[in-house]
Amino acid sequence: MSKIAVADGEIEYQETGRGHPLIFVSGLGGAGRYWEPQVEAFGARYRAITYDQRGTGGSDRKQRRFSVDGMTADLIGLMDALEIEKAHIVGLSTGGAIGQTMAVEYPQRLARLVVVSTWTHCDPWFRRLFEARRAMYLEAGSALHAMFHPLWLYPPDYVNAHDAEIDEERRKAVAGAPPVEVSIGRIDAIMAFDRRNDLGRIRAPTLIVAADNDYITPAYHAEALARAIPGSKLVIMKGGGHSVSKTRPEEFNRLVLEFLAD
Repeated sequence: MSKIAVADGEIEYQETGRGHPLIFVSGLGGAGRYWEPQVEAFGARYRAITYDQRGTGGSDRKQRRFSVDGMTADLIGLMDALEIEKAHIVGLSTGGAIGQTMAVEYPQRLARLVVVSTWTHCDPWFRRLFEARRAMYLEAGSALHAMFHPLWLYPPDYVNAHDAEIDEERRKAVAGAPPVEVSIGRIDAIMAFDRRNDLGRIRAPTLIVAADNDYITPAYHAEALARAIPGSKLVIMKGGGHSVSKTRPEEFNRLVLEFLAD
């Protein structure tokens, strides 16, 4: 991992491979290590970049007011610092919200967009779920949240088959957890996100991926995105849960690689 200066802080990032730049943008947790199942496959064809979003992982943890617009500005700042004029973006969940914002506000910097397990706006289901997660952080801290987190991310079949691995994930999550204030700030940011009125302005070729059993962002969000983004392609995968890129990596990687090469 390397660090590079952006605006008023530093971002930790990792590069693999050569070719057209492709940046993976993580979800609420923000850490680039989420994309480990993708790095090798995409690094064989692209300059694949993962990074820790501000406030998470090895990146700057100074207190600040979080917003999806600010997270997007950090992504553009990373591209500027790495002298990347235009990149493919693959964003999951919160990363998909960042991808939507980039496509609207910085269209000249975007080649192709892939959004995964993401949402259009904070509907009552989303609000109740994230109010509960916010309260959990406030009342019990990161350790309890880390116990519940796999139950939101993964379907039962994956949990049953990867029990020891998930325990190790939880230990790492607790050890590297950002301050509770950061997690709450990021939750507040995604609950405020709503790009519904802007989606028709997106012109980049866009692939929308969802799982039919996603608990956090049900597939109806993906269907709404597909209706709103001109010329977009929608794929709803069978099974896999919210973290479908991790639970179905071979299928996911093949799907995205085919789209990027089209």
